[in-house]
Amino acid sequence: MKKLIFYFILLVCCTATAVAEDGYRLWLRYDKVSNKALLSEYKGAIKQVVLPGTSSTLLAAQEELTNGLKGLLDMDVAKGDAIANGTLLVGTPASSKAIAGLAALKGALKEAGAEGYVIRTVMINGKSVTVLAANTDVGVLYGVFNFLKLLQTQKSIKALSITDYPHIQYRLLDHWDNLPGPRDNGQTGTIERGFAGRSLWDWAKLPGTISPRYKDYARADASIGINGAVLTNVNANVQVLTPDYIKKAAAIADVFRPYGVRVFLSAKFSAPVELGGLKTADPLDPTVIKWWTDKINEIYAAIPDFGGFVVKANSEGQPGPQTYGRGHVEGANLFADALAAHGGIVMWRAFVYDNKVSEDRTMQAYKEFHPLDGKFKPNVVIQVKNGPLDFQPREPFSPLFGGMPNTPEMMEFQVTKEYLGDAGNLVYLAPMWKECLDSDTYAHGKGTTVAKIIEGKGEHHAISGIAGVSNIGNDVDWCGSNFSQANWYAYGRLAWRPALTSAGIADEWIRMTFTNDKSFVEPIKQIMLTSREAAVNYMTPIGLHHQMALGGHYGPGPWVGGTRMRADQTSVYFNRADSIGLGFDRTSKTGSNSVSQYAEPVRTIFDNIKKTPEEYLLWFHHVPWNYKMKSGKTMWIELIEHYNKGIASVKNMQKVWASMESKVDPERFKEETHNLAVQLDDAEIWKGSCLLYYQTFSKLPIPDALGKPVHDLAYYEKLRITDKRKLDNEK
Repeated sequence: MKKLIFYFILLVCCTATAVAEDGYRLWLRYDKVSNKALLSEYKGAIKQVVLPGTSSTLLAAQEELTNGLKGLLDMDVAKGDAIANGTLLVGTPASSKAIAGLAALKGALKEAGAEGYVIRTVMINGKSVTVLAANTDVGVLYGVFNFLKLLQTQKSIKALSITDYPHIQYRLLDHWDNLPGPRDNGQTGTIERGFAGRSLWDWAKLPGTISPRYKDYARADASIGINGAVLTNVNANVQVLTPDYIKKAAAIADVFRPYGVRVFLSAKFSAPVELGGLKTADPLDPTVIKWWTDKINEIYAAIPDFGGFVVKANSEGQPGPQTYGRGHVEGANLFADALAAHGGIVMWRAFVYDNKVSEDRTMQAYKEFHPLDGKFKPNVVIQVKNGPLDFQPREPFSPLFGGMPNTPEMMEFQVTKEYLGDAGNLVYLAPMWKECLDSDTYAHGKGTTVAKIIEGKGEHHAISGIAGVSNIGNDVDWCGSNFSQANWYAYGRLAWRPALTSAGIADEWIRMTFTNDKSFVEPIKQIMLTSREAAVNYMTPIGLHHQMALGGHYGPGPWVGGTRMRADQTSVYFNRADSIGLGFDRTSKTGSNSVSQYAEPVRTIFDNIKKTPEEYLLWFHHVPWNYKMKSGKTMWIELIEHYNKGIASVKNMQKVWASMESKVDPERFKEETHNLAVQLDDAEIWKGSCLLYYQTFSKLPIPDALGKPVHDLAYYEKLRITDKRKLDNEK
């Protein structure tokens, strides 16, 4: 009897484990459509699929469509050749004679371009047919994913008329993944600023063993239109350019290719010395030029569709052309010349600051690159972070956008939340990215938004690009938490079309990831849309920036300073707290004059304390403690209230999430309940740490009605919040 009970318990446990929600499927969940009316509509409209073609990409599209329709409709949709009522006709003019013969699609296909697609409900010989057409196989694949999304999000497909295409050419994820080293004990490499485990790429087992995760990763990328992956850290390791590692990268590229995802690598500028045994890496030295040309030819022999390099040079100790008395132009053009013959590009990062501490670190990229405008080869793209500092919770847009009209520029966003609570905090990043993309630079007149510049429209460049620093690791749920997956999804959708809205993207993701139940979708969407502002409020309100603790940038450290660190890596360098006030003076008359790097009228707006948007006030101005804000309250009181607003927002997130217990699986409910409890604790620690530190300068009281911090400043200064989190998780 005891044995029977044991086996029964074991069976129950195994069954529970088999169906437990672990987050692996991301938003690609093809569970049966729950709306009976729509399910009936779908089954009536999709009775057979006609998808001819034998290319690896079309076969991937066939597999995705078969699996998707099987799961969503709970039926095996017939495959056929002849057109009948209820046919889903899929392909290109080259793969399908029926599509080639549809004259009505020619205009739409022209608009769709090389990667776009067209979905139309049409009549063919009196038969009602849904046509999914594209000019290329990868366009078909993108169309298949988006057709399945219509079913996942329970949209009617009775009268479809969709033409969609990417507005940015290169849509990349930058994986800051390190190669495994001696200390990794056979594990995959670590990830710099990664919060979801170790690297996806198991280099030790490549090329012989291919993890199934590589294909699922490529599927996820293709489903949101990402078409490239930089496999390795921008702080590059020369070993990735050795013959063995090139073979390993080629094996990954073979898996990615059917899904339209090209492989890129990070290049270390000193590789000719470290790998080639040369005495120099001078970009004008003929032996160096030959070395890189031969190496690039070697890579293309193994990876014919290799995309190119991203290069971090002369920044944070990385070698570069300035090491040899040359400049960024000579360095970037060295790679560009060797890559041009193969159609590759070089993405030269503008994130530069050297060992010399400038008066204002935020000005250095513009100072170095603005004078070089128009001097780079056509296949060089300058990769610029969204703001002039370093992925802060809020920054104004980088003045380099619009500051190099004769040079293609690509955006660099951070998808991993280095300064926004790692993977655990619920911070939906689309609103932050939209804030930047929609900013008007006025560089070429009103309406020259950052989005138009990186799309190539604002300055008429042939190359356009965007890169997102990946938040993906080998954790089973990919991103360290389920809500962090939303940022991978949102990044891909905005890379495809920057005009999309944060709300629209969140709505899609929630429906595909959780449920189409409106009573779940709407409340969860609202907390997602307010989550980034909540984080800004309890971390760095009113334009404060870089107030994070040392190390992992997790938790507050407004007091961080000292002579053992370079000044522009400290919190006190940026907050400038003193008896007069708070904030970094970047004005033209009394400050660093960083405002001069912006076009008019942005320059004048940021230069004037009365005109500066209050969300950037402490970014551009040293503001007196008793300065009257637009609310009529002093800056000190408003500062306190912002921290309180952040805490209140997290409490509201908790309340909303708690009310959803019956609408979500227990695994994800429990995980997010824990994460939100941690986030609330974080928010309260931020308030106590920052206000008590700033109070040592303001000498002003924190009114009882606004809630005094629980502990004194000494407690917060000694608190290692990362250690506290470790203890909390162990409990």
